Order: sequence, then structure tokens, then C-alpha cells
Amino acid sequence: MNKIHPLAEVQSPSVGEGTFVWQYSIILEDAVIGTNCNINCHVFIENDVIIGNNVTVKPGVQIWDGLRIEDDVFIGPNVTFTNDPFPRSKQYQKNVQRTLICKGVSIGANATILGGVTVGENSMIGAGSVVTKNIPSNELWVGNPARKVKNISND
Repeated sequence: MNKIHPLAEVQSPSVGEGTFVWQYSIILEDAVIGTNCNINCHVFIENDVIIGNNVTVKPGVQIWDGLRIEDDVFIGPNVTFTNDPFPRSKQYQKNVQRTLICKGVSIGANATILGGVTVGENSMIGAGSVVTKNIPSNELWVGNPARKVKNISND
């Protein structure tokens, strides 16, 4: 059974079993959300978005068209995603950048993930980091721009 707070606006019929959606969150009609997710308050999820199972999205996150988030991902508070390298007011892209957040990734608070990148399985992005290129699996990246700090195990 899902728990959708009465002050949330969930237009999508594709919200998995056991997912919680907290107050002041909006999920547009074509988004697909997996099972046992926790979508915290003040989250906006656009149409062309797929979120896997057991994903946690902390407050203040906007998940734009073109994002794919696999299972067991943690997205910290106020993480910023982009999908347009040259945004202009009232000029909308026909084809947005695709971004893939692979299974088991953890993204720290206030990190920025530029559009078109892939963050590999079980990687970690430090708080406040700016990810400008693909991140391999099982690595810790921090800084602006984000750089590899070390390999991490997925134990």
C-alpha cells in the first residue's frame, strides 16, 4: 500500500507499492516510480522520469525529464540535476539530455549533476560536489569539479 500525503499532488498512476510521497511534492502523470521508495517533501518529478525500487529522494530535489534512476539510490537534500546545457527562457528543448544514476549510488546534499552523465554503480558523490563527467562504478568523487578521491567497496 502506498502512502501519499494529502498535500502532495501525484498525477502518475505508476507509483509502486509501499512508496511514500510526502507533503508538497508533485509527480507528473508520465513519471514511473518503483516500489518501497521514499519521496520526501518539496520534491518535483517531471514526466520523462523513471525511478527504480528502494530509492530515497530527500527534500528540495527536482528530477527533470530525461533522468533514469536505478534501484537502491540515495539522493540527498537539495541535489540539483540539469538536462539542458544551454537553457533559455521560453525556449524548450525537443530532446533533453539523458542522465543515468546507476544502482546503489549515493549523492550527498547540494551536489549538482550536469545533464548527460552516467554515475556508475555503488559510487558516492560528496556533498556540494559538481559532477561534470561520467563517474565509474565503485568510486568516491568530491569537489568542484568533482574528482576521484578513492575506490570504494560495495560491501
